[in-house]
Amino acid sequence: MAKKCIINFSLPTILFTFLYLRYLSLSVSGDSPAPYNPTDYILLNCGSSENLSSLGDERTWVSDVQSKFFPSDYNHNGASVISRAETQSSSVSDVPYSTARLSRSEFTYSFPLGPGSKFVRLYFYSAFYSDFDRFKAVFSVKTSLYTLLSNFNASANGDDPNSGTITREFCVYADGNDEMLNITFSPANPDSYAFINGIEIVSMPDNLFYTPLKPNYQGSRGLKHIGESIKFSLIDNYMSQVVFRENIGGRVIFPTEDTGMFRTWTEESNLLDGYLYDARAANLSIQLNYSKIPPYTAPGDVYRTARTMGPNATLNKSYNLTWAYPVDPGFYYILRLHFCEFEDGVADPGDRVFLIHIADMMAEESADVIQWAGGRGIPYRKDYILLMPNSDEQGKVNLSVKLQANPDDSKTRFTNVILNAIEIFKLTDSPIPSNLPQWPISQSKSSKIKTIAIVVPLVVVILVLGFFVFWRCKKFKDQSSDSDGTSQLSRNRIKTRTSKLPSELCRYFSLAQMRVATNNFDDIFIVGIGGFGNVYKGYIDDGATQVAIKRLKAGSKQGAQEFRTEIEMLSQLRHLHLVSLIGYCNEDNEMILVYDYMSYGTLQSHLYGNNIDERQPLSWKQRLQICIGAAKGLQYLHTGAKHTIIHRDVKTTNILLDDKWVVRVSDFGLSKVGATTIFKDYVTTMVKGSFGYLDPEYCRRLQLSEKSDVYSFGVVLCEVLCARPPLICTADKMHILLAEWVKRNVREKTITQIIDPKIKDEIRFECFRKFIQIVVSCIEEEGVKRPSMNDVMRGLEFASQLQESSNDENVELSGLDNVDDWLFGGGMSSNNIQMSTTSNNNSSFVYNKGMSGIVFSQLKDLEGR
Repeated sequence: MAKKCIINFSLPTILFTFLYLRYLSLSVSGDSPAPYNPTDYILLNCGSSENLSSLGDERTWVSDVQSKFFPSDYNHNGASVISRAETQSSSVSDVPYSTARLSRSEFTYSFPLGPGSKFVRLYFYSAFYSDFDRFKAVFSVKTSLYTLLSNFNASANGDDPNSGTITREFCVYADGNDEMLNITFSPANPDSYAFINGIEIVSMPDNLFYTPLKPNYQGSRGLKHIGESIKFSLIDNYMSQVVFRENIGGRVIFPTEDTGMFRTWTEESNLLDGYLYDARAANLSIQLNYSKIPPYTAPGDVYRTARTMGPNATLNKSYNLTWAYPVDPGFYYILRLHFCEFEDGVADPGDRVFLIHIADMMAEESADVIQWAGGRGIPYRKDYILLMPNSDEQGKVNLSVKLQANPDDSKTRFTNVILNAIEIFKLTDSPIPSNLPQWPISQSKSSKIKTIAIVVPLVVVILVLGFFVFWRCKKFKDQSSDSDGTSQLSRNRIKTRTSKLPSELCRYFSLAQMRVATNNFDDIFIVGIGGFGNVYKGYIDDGATQVAIKRLKAGSKQGAQEFRTEIEMLSQLRHLHLVSLIGYCNEDNEMILVYDYMSYGTLQSHLYGNNIDERQPLSWKQRLQICIGAAKGLQYLHTGAKHTIIHRDVKTTNILLDDKWVVRVSDFGLSKVGATTIFKDYVTTMVKGSFGYLDPEYCRRLQLSEKSDVYSFGVVLCEVLCARPPLICTADKMHILLAEWVKRNVREKTITQIIDPKIKDEIRFECFRKFIQIVVSCIEEEGVKRPSMNDVMRGLEFASQLQESSNDENVELSGLDNVDDWLFGGGMSSNNIQMSTTSNNNSSFVYNKGMSGIVFSQLKDLEGR
């Protein structure tokens, strides 16, 4: 009977079954089920009295109670305790995050390990434990050779409302001379404590990071040093921290899906809002050939997914794919880029050749993955190292990775790029002083002695100066304090910490005052959530004044630099249409801004946001006045301040309304001081802003000007007219930019079909025609063709006058047949609409000859007209 069943199977059926099973094996576990078997593997569940497995993981975490890894000799004073988190989010795994070991004195874990490189992963859950305040968890973590964490503030890093969990991953080297790897946790001061929820140690192949693919001609090991012409020597026993590991264009890859080292490959989250297509390529069925790199380098699914550009070769030349990673300045960083060509048609050298820039420096002028790897479906990696120099600005700096399509068609068959994954590692356990020479990481004994000879006197000088400053500040504190209980020393300390923050123009609030104002940051008081963090409604001055309180969240893409920029900008700017900064708080790693409360919220919420009141939509006249107010605020930034200020994040969520419908432009964290002389029209900077509002010329050239704000404001005008978001998702899930959609409807003479139906019956014809002129002019591709914000403001005022006019000719759109034919009569198209400006700040809105010679002029003296 069995023989009969076998005979009845056809060849296609057998082949299909084999291929299907092969596909499943590839997509689940890659081409090798376990390409690396670690020699050391430890999972320690700290604070737990039993061995447990995490849900969906099946790995067993060993209890540290009476464990050989926590000998009593290392528990100084016997003061460490175990405790369970008082509350735990449903999104947080019980293992290893439900229990912790905590202590107000130093304690140590000890691990017997073989020689070689190891991953050390530390797991923390910032929560309240019995008798331990989560806000006082500040500590350091060290081994005998390395400092893993210094003055680590757990609450500042764990305030993500969705989680609160923290993972720190390190690559360390055990030389085998010591019997144990000791990991010591030390509280920062007598009032703080240290804690740990889980420790994972897993060995890695010794040459995973430190051996390049091909030795140089001298046979020595080295990495390509960005910005330098020589190789960078790196010794095996140097510690690094894993700061980013992203599966570009692909899904999250969990530890059990890794190649035996239990790494997590996250989804990409640092792609700048400058790309035009969500072009994530995938080929899950391709059989990978690990002939150039070991199979444990990365899981197979890393090399089966990637991000590329869209299909339009001409458009691909106009923008770049850029990822920006916030890192600490003053450190060396290793970058590993993963590549694998799997797309149809890309099979030979020269098919896809592109450029790679790292930190705005050329890394590869002709990146050709096929040429590097030797063929299609062959994974490959490229390693680089660079020093991120110290910055005058506080906080993190962006380490950028930019892929640029080759502008020379003769050098590539496809004008496109590809990237599969990015790994970034921070080297050294202390920053490199900016006033010392930059030395290679691999040092000889003599060079180390020279370094010590330089560093020791410098440290002595710093300590002496520090003691003097401390003594002077303490003396000054004893002599004076403010009436509100905040000492002048505290103000000075804050000013020093944030570098010249102008406390004389705005108030300083203590963290205690902020907690009282928001009922300890109760979620009930949250009125908004943004890139900076949560915005709370609060009350100060014993409840007499209602304010908006913006609190920086841990892991926010906007950090200390944006915080300082916001304070410095708003404390020196005063205008009716700019939001007013009342004060700030910078204490215990909390960064908080306090503003006037805008009770009517954002412009977006009244157009299409969640809080829109369908019964009372904004009228057309209200929308015009709001646009005029916002334009006045931006015009003041561009021309009214001492220097040109470019807002850089103009959007409907940053246009606020008070209880009298007065408009206030807000959120100056990304603002930039523009050109100060007539010889410089642009400021070169990394692209920042919000997708849908970004000036396409700014994205292409990385050169910022006030005309970038004009473009963004043009998108706002499109939203006001259409009541649609800046990025429209179509039925086929393709994203369309609102600005491009409006321009297309202007070209096709269908613009009236996309007007918000709630206001279509209110708009007078001549006002509408004027408004469309302004919109089209603002969203021109080239900045030089756009009007100034002053011209935009005056144009909107003129449009408002036309709306109010009692002239019989100013009929409403609803009273006309074939409105678009009227608007574009005489063969007029969007190319015939322009707004010309003159040097004396008068502006003219000109219709070309196709418009029967109608010319409308806008003079400064509106009432005189």
